[in-house]
Amino acid sequence: MHTVEEFLAYAVKLEEEAAIRFGELADVMQSCGNGDVGKLFRRLSDYSRLHLADAKARSGFRDIPDMRPNEFAWPDFESPESAAIWAADPFIGREQALEIARDAEQASLDYYTKIYRTTDDSEVRVLAKEFVEEETLHVAEINKWIAAHKAGGPLPVDRLRVF
Repeated sequence: MHTVEEFLAYAVKLEEEAAIRFGELADVMQSCGNGDVGKLFRRLSDYSRLHLADAKARSGFRDIPDMRPNEFAWPDFESPESAAIWAADPFIGREQALEIARDAEQASLDYYTKIYRTTDDSEVRVLAKEFVEEETLHVAEINKWIAAHKAGGPLPVDRLRVF
C-alpha cells in the first residue's frame, strides 16, 4: 500500500464483500432452517456493514480511487474477510460456522498486519495499525464464542461490545 486513499479503497471493498458474503450465508441458513448459524452470520454481516460505514467515513474528504473488482490485488482469489463459500452447506453446524467466521477474521487480520509491516507510508501504517488492533479483537471475540460453544453454553452474540 502506497497511499491512504488506496488503503481505504481496499478497506471499503473488504468490508463490503464481507457484509455481502455473511449476509448471503445468513439467508441460506435461514432458508434451510439452520436458525442458530443464520443468526450468527447475520450478526457478522451487520458488523461488517458497521465497519464499512466507518471505512467510508474515514474516506470522507479524500479522493478514493474508484476501482473495479478485477483491479484489487488480494492475497487470494477473494478479499480476505470473505467467509468461505462452503459455509453455505445447509447442514453446517455452529462449530463449523464459528471456525469459518474466525478464519475470515484471521485472514483480515493477517492482511492488515502485512500492510502494517510492509508499507513505507507512515499514514498508511497508522491506519493499518488501527485495523490490526480491531481485527485482533474480532478474532479474540470469535474465539470466545467458540469456547462458549464447546462448553455447551449459549453464544454471546447478542451482547458483544467489541464489534
